[in-house]
Amino acid sequence: MSDAPIDGPSFEIPHPPERRYSRHDGLEYGGGTVFSLTLADDIGNDELNAVLVEVLDGEAYTYGDWFDLPMALYLVHDTETGDVFRAAVRDGAIELHVLPETDPAGLRALYRRLRASSDATWRVERRTDAG
Repeated sequence: MSDAPIDGPSFEIPHPPERRYSRHDGLEYGGGTVFSLTLADDIGNDELNAVLVEVLDGEAYTYGDWFDLPMALYLVHDTETGDVFRAAVRDGAIELHVLPETDPAGLRALYRRLRASSDATWRVERRTDAG
């Protein structure tokens, strides 16, 4: 990312998702931003999930995997920043899915903790959908 400060990406959120409530479909999100974190060393999803869970098991997070999906998907709450977001492990990447309550500080904090947990180099890409 070109807007990266010295200590890592800014995790700027240009298009936060908007909640939409429908009588028939319930809660939906329109638009959004997803950050994909990949390691320079190619590792499998199981190993990457282990790295993520090790960090999430720290004191700064409460999290849960309440979904019966073929991939790891967590709802994460950073107790220090107050941010809430989803984290998924898919196709060799940790994806951070921004929710309406998410601020860049929570995403930056998780990124810094992931970096500190290993000597590996992380790459961050951002995808946005204006909805």
